[in-house]
Amino acid sequence: MQKVLLFNPRSNNHLARIPNSVLQVAASIQGKYDWVIVDGNLEDAPHQKILDYLKADDFKFFGCTVMPGPQLRQAIPITKLVREKFPAVKIIWGGYFASNQNKSVMLSGFVDAIVNGPGDFAFPKLLDAFENNLPLENISNLIFKKGNEIVTTKKDALHEQDTLPDLPYEKLNSFYPLQKYLGKSYLGTKTIAYHSSFGCPFTCSFCAVVPIYEAKWKGQSAEKIYRNIKLLKEKFGGNAIEFHDNNFFVSEKRTVEFARLIKNENMIWWGEARIDTLDKYSDESLALMRDAGCRMIFFGAETGNDEVLKKMDKGGKQSGAQILSFAARMKKFNIIPEYSFVLGTPADTPEKVMQQIDGDIAFITKVKEANPATEIIIYVYSPVPTEGSDMYKQVLASGFRFPEKLEDWLAPAWEKFDLRKNPLTLWLTVEMVDKIQNFETVLNGYYPTITDIKLNSSRRKLLRTISSLRFKTGYHKYPYEIKALQKVFKYRQPETEGF
Repeated sequence: MQKVLLFNPRSNNHLARIPNSVLQVAASIQGKYDWVIVDGNLEDAPHQKILDYLKADDFKFFGCTVMPGPQLRQAIPITKLVREKFPAVKIIWGGYFASNQNKSVMLSGFVDAIVNGPGDFAFPKLLDAFENNLPLENISNLIFKKGNEIVTTKKDALHEQDTLPDLPYEKLNSFYPLQKYLGKSYLGTKTIAYHSSFGCPFTCSFCAVVPIYEAKWKGQSAEKIYRNIKLLKEKFGGNAIEFHDNNFFVSEKRTVEFARLIKNENMIWWGEARIDTLDKYSDESLALMRDAGCRMIFFGAETGNDEVLKKMDKGGKQSGAQILSFAARMKKFNIIPEYSFVLGTPADTPEKVMQQIDGDIAFITKVKEANPATEIIIYVYSPVPTEGSDMYKQVLASGFRFPEKLEDWLAPAWEKFDLRKNPLTLWLTVEMVDKIQNFETVLNGYYPTITDIKLNSSRRKLLRTISSLRFKTGYHKYPYEIKALQKVFKYRQPETEGF
């Protein structure tokens, strides 16, 4: 049986989560190919572990999942090293970065193919094709280079999730104790990372999901989710859940069924939703979710500016007024809304960009007035290659371009770009970025995130006291005293690493 080495590059420095994306493709080849996993989150020297595997046995394939941001630091140099040391090994990448930046990946010379979206069928078919020297054109969900041409094959419809094999948790446990993936978070002492659906039925023009799933969504049944969560609870001690779905709450029926099933398991959980979708849920559904352990939900609020929301192609019926009213509504159910905002979107003139930033700062303050418990996450807008969207056309018209060479993504500025901390966009001035980041500092001082479990009540009180005058007067410039205190406390912003 041919061997496959699967690599999960380091994504954060605090909490190693179950590597669901790697396990998904591992499940697709279980019994057909022998596989091992190397997790960069749990290895001090993952490159050496990988080289040791490749030297010791006859591995034919190297698969690597690559998200934008921190994973690039290991994914790029280690993949290049594998190509140099073991040129006969076929190298396959997957993940949002690989799909959305496929030109630089394929032109690098050290990736043979990209799985473009779900790999449940594409990955085993690709391995079979490489093994038997068969053409790749007829395999869906692939990007590869043929001569001087980059070929993108057709997309499969999203598969029925209940028909797919369960993730091989037991085999993962043989490489790394699964307990190491159930870390302490705001939600619980042993937090499960779980992925119950793929895609999202909307086409937001700034979202990396859109080019991958093309406004499609498929989810596991409530029964399957519950069965797998119960297994992870009973066998490995999990007591909380992060649902990493792009949009967990698409179906009210599925959510309600899951809430009823999980209600007596005493588990706290979190997921991502759209405001206009969840605002259609009945009061009874929201109350049941809370009773069943739902404590916080992440929402892409994006902006309070209806004109910009339209430009973002949010779809649905989300508006500034609804964002405010929904935050207030969530108080009634004691579920914390976690709102993300994207500031610094392109506009026709610099003055208009600054007006939009000022408007969103004022709007975020109103959200806090409507519901002080609302968690606020602030991003600086960074472009996503959503071809055909008006916003991306405006981005290209400004002269902005992504790096052409894969290794250029290792530059510190581009790493921060993918975390939406250093946008490198031509319409944003230093003054604009400073205004956004200074407001964020003051806001996080006056309202420290509840998800930073290191912050005790006295530290929170001190941060709030020091930030109080600035927040109430709206004077956000040069907040050095707050930054210094946050540095001493090692304050963790949720947009950088989540819980």
